[in-house]
Amino acid sequence: MTTVLVVEDEPRVASFVTRGLEAAGYATRTAATAREALDVALGDPGVEIILLDVGLPDRDGFEVLADIRTVDQSVPIIMLTARGDVPSRVKGLDLGADDYLPKPFDFDELLARIRAQLRGVRQPVSVVLSAGGIELDLRSRRVQRGEHHVDLSSREFSLLEYLMRHPGQVLSRAQLLNGVWGYDFDPGSNVVDVYVGYLRTKLDRGQDRSAIQTVRGGGYRFAPPEPTTDGGAAETEAAGNG
Repeated sequence: MTTVLVVEDEPRVASFVTRGLEAAGYATRTAATAREALDVALGDPGVEIILLDVGLPDRDGFEVLADIRTVDQSVPIIMLTARGDVPSRVKGLDLGADDYLPKPFDFDELLARIRAQLRGVRQPVSVVLSAGGIELDLRSRRVQRGEHHVDLSSREFSLLEYLMRHPGQVLSRAQLLNGVWGYDFDPGSNVVDVYVGYLRTKLDRGQDRSAIQTVRGGGYRFAPPEPTTDGGAAETEAAGNG
């Protein structure tokens, strides 16, 4: 029996959806908060599809979506939300949602969309990113540089992951804001520079060159020096910390 995780903070809607799913032959699990949703989505391997509401009481559903996709890119996720405008739909799909169903919705259509997602065959994705002696494990959320464990906050981890997925590419501050924070930020904010500084402090400890280069007028580039055989860092150009 297929298990569906229903993430919905409105009890009446959650009850309506779960009763309908169970009547259609599905098993259900429910979560009313972002914390509960992540605990179940990432802790229960039996969950085969997620219905995710955007308007949760403790965190935005888009953030929950991004957190799930950091660890699991294979489970189908359908967004259920009253925000039916085009920018919201685009945002959800860009963050990794597989489908988007605005409220109110017809239950038969929801069932059809669930069936369509479950028919899809997904390929396994790599869970470890590696470059220049740096390893980032998406499942355990652990980062290693050489023999040393690097303890990162959730946002620092997401920023490093985004940089590592675009090796050698110059990424503007606007790209990093949209890719990591998931929404348009005040263009005058220095939040990207602040978090790059945090990453450098933790990631580059004991290294001769930074793994994150500053490209003046452009942004940042992930280009760690390859480790040498004696454990030191190889030379790389333009790896300033400013």
